[in-house]
Amino acid sequence: MADIIQLLPDHVANQIAAGEVVQRPASVVKELLENAIDAGASTIKLIIKDAGKTLIQVIDDGKGMSITDARLSFERHATSKIRTADDLFQLDTKGFRGEALASIAAIAHVELKTKQGQDDVGTAIVIEGSEVVSQEVVVTPKGTSVSVKNLFFNIPARRNFLKSNAVELRHIIDEFHRVALVHCDIHFAMYNNGSETFNLPVSNYRQRIVNIFGTKTNEKLVPVNEDTEVLKISGFVGKPEFAKKTRGEQYFFVNNRFIKSAYLNHAIASAFDGLLKSGTHASYFLSLTVDPQTIDINIHPTKTEIKFDDEHTLYALLRSAVKHSLGQFNIAPVLDFDRDSSLDTPYHFDKKATSTPTIEVDRSFNPFKEETRSGGGTSTKHVSFKKEPAANWESLYVGLESKGNKGHQDFSEVHFESEETTASVFADDKAVEQIHTTYQLHNKYIVSTIKSGMLVIDQHRAHQRILYEDFLKHMTIKEAVSQQLLFPLQLHFSVQEIQILNQLKEDLEHTGFVFSNVLEESVEITGVPVSVPESEVSIILEQLISDVENEVPDAHFSATDLLAKSMAKSLAIKTGQALQKDEQEHLVNKLFACKEPSVSPTNKATFITMSVDELDKKFI
Repeated sequence: MADIIQLLPDHVANQIAAGEVVQRPASVVKELLENAIDAGASTIKLIIKDAGKTLIQVIDDGKGMSITDARLSFERHATSKIRTADDLFQLDTKGFRGEALASIAAIAHVELKTKQGQDDVGTAIVIEGSEVVSQEVVVTPKGTSVSVKNLFFNIPARRNFLKSNAVELRHIIDEFHRVALVHCDIHFAMYNNGSETFNLPVSNYRQRIVNIFGTKTNEKLVPVNEDTEVLKISGFVGKPEFAKKTRGEQYFFVNNRFIKSAYLNHAIASAFDGLLKSGTHASYFLSLTVDPQTIDINIHPTKTEIKFDDEHTLYALLRSAVKHSLGQFNIAPVLDFDRDSSLDTPYHFDKKATSTPTIEVDRSFNPFKEETRSGGGTSTKHVSFKKEPAANWESLYVGLESKGNKGHQDFSEVHFESEETTASVFADDKAVEQIHTTYQLHNKYIVSTIKSGMLVIDQHRAHQRILYEDFLKHMTIKEAVSQQLLFPLQLHFSVQEIQILNQLKEDLEHTGFVFSNVLEESVEITGVPVSVPESEVSIILEQLISDVENEVPDAHFSATDLLAKSMAKSLAIKTGQALQKDEQEHLVNKLFACKEPSVSPTNKATFITMSVDELDKKFI
């Protein structure tokens, strides 16, 4: 039998490796930014076009590469970070696998320009699909510039799996945040389609967070600092009152490397136990420093998951440090709930001796004695409070019994006015009332009778369907009723969230929102749809932004459809909300007036029916 096992060609092996390392444009951004940091750069620029599908370029002023290094950097398993296997447990750099540039070059058009500080000229290399097209000497500034164009040009199937530009751009911005947050000593800048998105100068950790997420973030942060033999913790957590419904602002860094850890995230959640509203998540930006020998970062291709030697100790220390900070800065409630701050001792009375208070009493004062005092030509008369007994009090009750009987007889003859009643339009009014009889079950389902048996409606999904079709109609015909606010509503968002709101502004105005001013980090709203309470506006917009970032709006999903779904989900009545009889009947009538009453906007059943025959079978 012939041999069937053979070695793969290099370009095929590189494409397989690329499937692990490069999943989307954001993966390329991560690898290139980390290489720039390892090169000792003080300024890094990221340039994006069409969400990275057309161009991803990273320019740094690091130490650069020689001609040999530049050519060798595109070979598989070529790295300057490690020499032996023991070096894997002493890593203080970002990259070490030696697969990033080789994987990127296998699936894109890559152009590299690099120059070392002591050289007069640099090197330019162009590679297309692992094949070197050209290598020449060029004039270029110190550092390295890597341009990645036409990602997945030779793998159309992978390119078809990419999401919309908005979704891919969100992933790129997330990777940019993860790298820029923890490296405050580097100047970062990001440009998207020719416009500047971020410009982050060298600063401290707190200022870097504020520069990324907006100036309003400064008042939300509580510092966390703990230094032990096992672990050093530094960073910030968000105050409970600013908790969000999404997990967007949650960052763990271990030895300046972003990681994901559900176990450590649970430690933060337990520290906030009792302080957060149901369904909200606290923000945190925590940097952990541990001994490199106690962790293994080589267990995941993207290096976002690491393994700790002693997770239980880290859990306890992290939980205690966060709880300590919340208590130290009076975020957590104290036992003396009724403490009055006006009773606190002022600073200038702190060491002052106390004195016994004296009380002066006029022992000759008699409130029942009339007394006249003269002085300065004026007199004061003290009126006696002694009450005289009422004379002939028995006469008040004479004839009371007879008057009571007479009043009772008169009361029985009283006639009340009533509105005129008209005959019913329907012949059988009782039958109509019986059809629309509804009952609410566990504040979740609405049970109604139908001709063939029983109807059970999920009130949350049904209301979603009603609101969804209403919003779609308003946005389509561009006519919606708006309720003007007495005082404008000022809401604060980050830069990228404002960009999303700008994209949705026109559609939001068609639903009834009125924006009077949209700034870089805030919006001012003067009108809301009639069905939206003012207190829910910020929650609705936050949920909408999250849905736009996380949803996958394919070709058959428009922005209008996504907006209608998100608002319907936020405003629909929740499970557990009690409804009056007329509200139940109104919900049933509105549901069956919809075009698609049987499913919710997310294609889940809104009601089920049970016939009399099915009920009869239950009793057999």
